[in-house]
Amino acid sequence: MTKVLIVYATDYQNTLKMAQALADGVNSVKDCQAVLKPADQAGADDLEACQGLVLGSPVHMGSPDWRVKQFIDTVCSKAWMKDALVGKVGGVFVTGSGYGSSGGGAELTMLAMLNNMAELGLVIIPFPKSSPGYAEAGLQWGPCARTADGKFNQVGISAGALAAAKSHGTNIARAAAAINGVKIFA
Repeated sequence: MTKVLIVYATDYQNTLKMAQALADGVNSVKDCQAVLKPADQAGADDLEACQGLVLGSPVHMGSPDWRVKQFIDTVCSKAWMKDALVGKVGGVFVTGSGYGSSGGGAELTMLAMLNNMAELGLVIIPFPKSSPGYAEAGLQWGPCARTADGKFNQVGISAGALAAAKSHGTNIARAAAAINGVKIFA
């Protein structure tokens, strides 16, 4: 069984909804299983048991949520010391309500998380524009959902954003299954 760990933080349950849609995509791939964990509940055992890691965060001032960053700084840093994630797959997604099409700082938040994934030796899975949902809620880095209108009223997650998250989960699971047990790096 190929396991994909989805670690997320959520403020208004929007990032959780995206994580659940991504999990649906993972679970749609034969012999793949999604494991959802809030960032403050994910641990080293979860990292060692997975073949793929996905980080999901609301955008906070152009950066990942502090709980996701704490997970990276405390749990992932120990995995880095042991090379525990080298050659596994990684991906990201975000939700945002600031200015801009997906919420100000969405791309910066994704890049910050992807930087840490590269440091961990993960094979980063992009989000191709051919993926369902990309036109409404995609960046090449991953799905991103705008969760508020121009006056910052919460509007939730659109069907297109959920479709984007699901297709990203499918892509990540396929990649994780394809390289499960294969030595990618020296």
